[in-house]
Amino acid sequence: MPILFSPVTLRSVTIPNRVFVSPMCQYSADDGIPNEWHMVHLGSRAVGGAGLVITEASAVSPAGRITPWDTGIWSPQQVEAWKPIVAFIRAQGSVPGIQLAHAGRKAACDKPWNGGKPLARDAGGWRTWGPSEAAFGDYPAPRAMSVADLEACMADFRLAADRALQAGFEVAEVHAAHGYLLHEFLSPLSNLREDEFGGSLSNRMRFPLAVVRAVRDAWPAEKPVMVRISASDWKEGGWDIEQSIAFCRELKALGVDMVDVSSGGNAADQKITLGPGYQVPFAAAIRRDAGIPTAAVGLITEPVQAEHILHTGQADAVCLARAMLRDPYWPRHAAKALGVAMPWPAQYKRCET
Repeated sequence: MPILFSPVTLRSVTIPNRVFVSPMCQYSADDGIPNEWHMVHLGSRAVGGAGLVITEASAVSPAGRITPWDTGIWSPQQVEAWKPIVAFIRAQGSVPGIQLAHAGRKAACDKPWNGGKPLARDAGGWRTWGPSEAAFGDYPAPRAMSVADLEACMADFRLAADRALQAGFEVAEVHAAHGYLLHEFLSPLSNLREDEFGGSLSNRMRFPLAVVRAVRDAWPAEKPVMVRISASDWKEGGWDIEQSIAFCRELKALGVDMVDVSSGGNAADQKITLGPGYQVPFAAAIRRDAGIPTAAVGLITEPVQAEHILHTGQADAVCLARAMLRDPYWPRHAAKALGVAMPWPAQYKRCET
């Protein structure tokens, strides 16, 4: 049995295989409420055989949205809209997960296919928050968060976890990557604070760890919590793999069950060297040196490539994004390529052979 199609158990949740759907923003919600598009987008990946289906970054507050069209988990109406989507994912044999997020200084933007630039107030934008007044590239400078703002944001994450549980999600993932709020606190490029939340590594980790602790405390002890991180800013003087390992050791101590290891997104002038599996070494280093299970991401496209990552101990699972957009049935096609019999839904059995 290839490792890719062996189950992985995190606390009491057994995920049937190690092909995970990465959070992929769809910018298609109204007032944070998921709709038919999200049902089809996420549901088709569950029908396609993914072990874990993670929603797009779902904002814990209106101000935490990347765009006005992001999904959210701050209102009862959103909980009710998520319920049938979660139930459908589970009915296909996949595990439903949600990514809890706050976009920080990169919030209030237009849809990517409209250019993705910050929106003016009269076009639906709003004043953004950040650890300090350092702007992302040519974006407007955010408002530096007060200690009261930090406490309110932690409460938003805690309440979002409660609501995600009400919606039926089995896995909660805290978004601390891609230049959004928690990553902004971690990185010395964006965190210029001079209080107990800035400066030293331990200070820069303080708020992100407090948020993770709030989610872990709110989430049932028998259910897993993941954290997505950017392991590098891809810029000199920024967040790097050594700091990421230290952070992940702290996450492990808080009871985090797996780290979803990505990179970049916090420096507008980042210099990334792209290539197949280019972020996998970050997942391998964190798995080895922090002693915590990892999920690898980044230009993982082929079944043999994914199996090799797991077989060589570089990660415990793989998260696919663009490959899953191109082919919602990637797990089923990969299973066939690796000689694994994966049962198809009854409605599709005519194409099983």
